[in-house]
Amino acid sequence: MHIDIQTFTVHKRFALTISRGTTAQTTNLWLRLEHEGIEGWGEASPFSIGSYPQTTENLVAALQKIAPLLEKFTPLERQQIEEIFREVELPSAACAAIDMALHDWLGKKVGLPLWKLWGIDRSRIVPTSVTIGINSPEGARQRVRDWFEQDVIYQNSIKYRALKVKLGSPDGIEADRAMLMAVLDEAPKNIQISIDANGGWNLTDAIKMCFWLEKYGIKYVEQPLSPLENIKVFSELYRQSPLPIFADESCFNSRDIPRLASCVHGINIKMMKSGGVTEAMRMIHAAKAYGLQVMFGCYSDSILANTAAAQLSPLADYLDLDSHFNLIDDPFAGAVLENGCLLPNDLPGLGVFRIDNVQ
Repeated sequence: MHIDIQTFTVHKRFALTISRGTTAQTTNLWLRLEHEGIEGWGEASPFSIGSYPQTTENLVAALQKIAPLLEKFTPLERQQIEEIFREVELPSAACAAIDMALHDWLGKKVGLPLWKLWGIDRSRIVPTSVTIGINSPEGARQRVRDWFEQDVIYQNSIKYRALKVKLGSPDGIEADRAMLMAVLDEAPKNIQISIDANGGWNLTDAIKMCFWLEKYGIKYVEQPLSPLENIKVFSELYRQSPLPIFADESCFNSRDIPRLASCVHGINIKMMKSGGVTEAMRMIHAAKAYGLQVMFGCYSDSILANTAAAQLSPLADYLDLDSHFNLIDDPFAGAVLENGCLLPNDLPGLGVFRIDNVQ
C-alpha cells in the first residue's frame, strides 16, 4: 500500500483560550492510503500536553519515516502494522491518521459505513457540546450569542443542545466564577452544561469549585487537576467532589485506565491522544469494564477526524466533537448535525469527502 501525506491549515472563526494558552489556527495532516485502487483517508492534528508536544513538523517527519516500512503490508494486516507503530514509537496523532485511513479503506472495500459494519446503533448518539473558551464575562456572553443566536433552528432541528465551558483561568477561581455566571445568564434554558478546567486548578480550588458548580446544575467537571498531580490527589478530589470527575489530559490510552479507575468517574477519548479508532475501541471496552463513563473530545480537528470519532459515538455517554464547527476553512465534509447530534452518514468507510482544495 502507498501512503501520501499533505498538510492543510485551518483557521478558527473564534480563537479558543484554555488554561494552557490560546489557539487561532493549526496546520493538520491529511493522509491518503491507497491499495487496490481504493483510497482510505485519515487526519493528524498537532497538540501539546505539558512536556509531550506533537507538532506538525514532528508528525510529518514521523509519517514520512514510517511510510516506506508499511508498503509491504495490506490494509487488512492491522495487527502487524500496529506492531510497527510500537517498534518505531510513532506519535499517537500519527498513529491516528494511519489507523483512520485503514478503517476508511476497509469500509470502502466492503461498501459499508463503519458504524454499520460494526453493528452500532446510530440512534443512540447523544448531543455534542459546543465550547466557550476562557474569556472575560462580557466576552463569554458574546461567545454564547455567537453559538446560539444564529441559526438556532438548523435544518429543521435544534442546532446545539449542550455547552462546555472552559475554566481554570490564570486569574483564579473568582475569574472563573464571574465568567460562568455570565454564561449561565446568557445561555438558553435547559441546556446541558459541563466544565473543563484543563488541569488549571489545585486540589483546594477544585474542591471549592465542584461544590459551587453543583449548585448551578453542572453535569460534570473534566480534568480539574494537572495531569502531573499524584494519583492520591485525584483520589482525594474523587472522595470529596459532589460532581462526576472526568480525566482528559491524564488519560491517553487504555493502559492509563486501570490506574485512574478508582479516582475518576469517566474518561475523555480523543483520536489524537489514543492513536486512532482501534485504540479508542479498546478504551471504550476497558472503561466500561471498570464501570467508567466515556466521552469523546477533539483538538483542532477537521470534520475528517471528528467523523471518525462519530462512527463510535453511539458507545459514548457524552460528546464534545465541535472543533470543526469553529473552522472557517474546513476542506472536508462528513458527519452531519441533526437536532444537536453529530451523525455519521451512510457513505462507505468514514463517509468523508473533500469540498474544497486543500491549501
